[in-house]
Amino acid sequence: MNLARESIELLEQAARILWFEGTKHGLRDREWMALRFLSRANRFSRTPSALASYVGTTRGTASFIIGELERLGYLERKRSATDKRSVMLSVTQQGKKFLVRDPVNVLVEAIAVLDDDVKTRFRDTFRHVLDQSDAAEQRHHTDVCKRCIFLREDRTTTDGKTTVEFSCRLFRAPIAETEVDLLCTSFEHHRQ
Repeated sequence: MNLARESIELLEQAARILWFEGTKHGLRDREWMALRFLSRANRFSRTPSALASYVGTTRGTASFIIGELERLGYLERKRSATDKRSVMLSVTQQGKKFLVRDPVNVLVEAIAVLDDDVKTRFRDTFRHVLDQSDAAEQRHHTDVCKRCIFLREDRTTTDGKTTVEFSCRLFRAPIAETEVDLLCTSFEHHRQ
């Protein structure tokens, strides 16, 4: 059998854990996806528009998802301090605790027991597949800031002590070191 085709067939079977009919623990698959994403998104991507882009839906459907998660106490929205027309979404403490029930945790746990080299190759293989499909479709996927073409890293050494400052060239804003491992929907990978 063709190994590439077999891999896709296995991926389809794993996707059934991500995409399901009905609800699991009271949430539909896209609500889980939204909660999961917003718990890992950087501040630039915790908006209704970015959520719609990530989930692959309309803004109206994203608003419905946000409303449901808000109603359940898993999400809150706040007006942006810099732009009063914008809304920032945040997962509440209750939402963070609820993520323990996430149906994808079975996949996370299955991968977590693998050797670190295998986990890294597994992740990098999926990134490669996404990068190639993005190039073919002329689109971008969501990924972490530290891999993005827009991330700028400035190192300065004073008195033998090196400090690192990060900024996003797209948003023209500083980024904390803790944010470089968060998801961004404006991600663009380095072209090889």
